[in-house]
Amino acid sequence: MSDLLDITIDHRIARIALNRPGVHNAFDDNLIAELTDTLAKFDRDPQLRAIVLTGNGTTFSAGADLNWMRGMAQASEENNRADSERLATLMRTLNFLSKPIIARVNGAAYGGGVGLVACCDIAIGIDGAKFALSEVKLGLVPAVISPYVIAAIGARHARHLFVSGEIFDAAEAARIGLLHQVVPSAALDEAVDRNLHWLGKGGPIAQHEAKMLALRISGATREKAQSIDVENAILISRLRVSAEGQDGLSAFLDKRPPPWVKE
Repeated sequence: MSDLLDITIDHRIARIALNRPGVHNAFDDNLIAELTDTLAKFDRDPQLRAIVLTGNGTTFSAGADLNWMRGMAQASEENNRADSERLATLMRTLNFLSKPIIARVNGAAYGGGVGLVACCDIAIGIDGAKFALSEVKLGLVPAVISPYVIAAIGARHARHLFVSGEIFDAAEAARIGLLHQVVPSAALDEAVDRNLHWLGKGGPIAQHEAKMLALRISGATREKAQSIDVENAILISRLRVSAEGQDGLSAFLDKRPPPWVKE
């Protein structure tokens, strides 16, 4: 295992920290693969009762890695689709994990980082955290994470944030349902431990069934999610290779305004 993830297991609790603080815990294909494999392994471990997901440093996750995005901007539509499907597999694995999982949101979450938060059963963030679904600024959409973000905050809030791409704070994240609790930074671990305490009182089989019950009644199943993921991978790969997507990605990578923004 590489050093992309910082993992500790204690008292039947697995704690996973994204460990790329130098790039604000941004995704690349290696991190996506390792996190997906680790979650799948922990899902099969009968000794584990719960998982905590967080980021090392001051950021939860900034979403897509800059170099990864540069590679995708130059890749074919077919390769972009395969890449998107791998990210979709990560989100689907996290969302349907049989064990309770807590997002310990220690700082900003953007793009795919918001997707990770939305896929967790319990999300606790610090009061200074910032969030954004800013893909439209690149001529793209948050396709892969959209089912989970919409499930967390509802279609109305999603429509607002998907089309505006604006940054919002932790209080707003809690108001719309992305976060369950907002605490000062110094109280984050205490809040996480309090939730782990209550999770420890539930039967593990019952907790798994309770989670699947909530997902099933809301209309979410693995099979349906996989079908939607294929459609969304096709959408985002098409947009990435489109003229507008290429203009947006190029402008972002070159640190200049895209052509549709008037200076």
